[in-house]
Amino acid sequence: MKSNVYNIEGKVKKEIELPEVFTTIPRVDLIRKAFRAISLSLRQPYGSSPLAGTRRVGHNAGPGRGTARIPRATSGSNHAVLLASFVGGRSAHSPRTEKILYKGINEKERKLARSGALAMTTSLESVQARGHKVPEGATLPIVVDNKVEEIRKTKEAKEFLENIGLYEDVQRSKDGIKVRAGRGKMRGRRYKQPKSLLIVGTSKENLRAFSSLPGVDIATPHSLSIRKLAPGGVGGRLAVFTEAAIESMRGGQ
Repeated sequence: MKSNVYNIEGKVKKEIELPEVFTTIPRVDLIRKAFRAISLSLRQPYGSSPLAGTRRVGHNAGPGRGTARIPRATSGSNHAVLLASFVGGRSAHSPRTEKILYKGINEKERKLARSGALAMTTSLESVQARGHKVPEGATLPIVVDNKVEEIRKTKEAKEFLENIGLYEDVQRSKDGIKVRAGRGKMRGRRYKQPKSLLIVGTSKENLRAFSSLPGVDIATPHSLSIRKLAPGGVGGRLAVFTEAAIESMRGGQ
């Protein structure tokens, strides 16, 4: 499988043979399973205090007094305490910090899911199904010259994406920002935004100019994960690889 290599001006520079990993037959079920496993494993444990609702002293008067034998406050009142069914009592089934939130996945399944997600970046049908705007006549995945990693300003990064015809997808992500429905608005995640490009190079530091563009993620071949290749568990992300990143993936993926 071959792909064109584009220069800074967006012109076809040459043709390159893609690594064997891009020919993997994708397993949609494994991609979804791997995404779910890693997403659930990133949850932060939370829970109430084990002593919540039990910091009061309560006694019952025993049988023969015409009242239920439930613990009551020792202050002389008839106020019930401690039990989950009463105001101020313990929580019946509250979240516990000791709950194991980690979800495992077999190593072979994880690797096959990652390889399949990489292979889906070469499928025009899969990429368009995610809603990405693909330049007409472009070969997927889009491979660019290593000089891209020399870009240091966001303005220059924008000009490069315009030259190659990819800035339309960035604009799609920017226009798709919307206010989240529900309680998430009160919890630091007020807005939702569609994912745009995934740019893969040999160093994240060299790609920082792209990181502030709407919906754009940056990665290296070693940091590629299902969460970046298949956001939401859906493969076919529009990906841009530098020539050096493609070469580093030969044989080891």
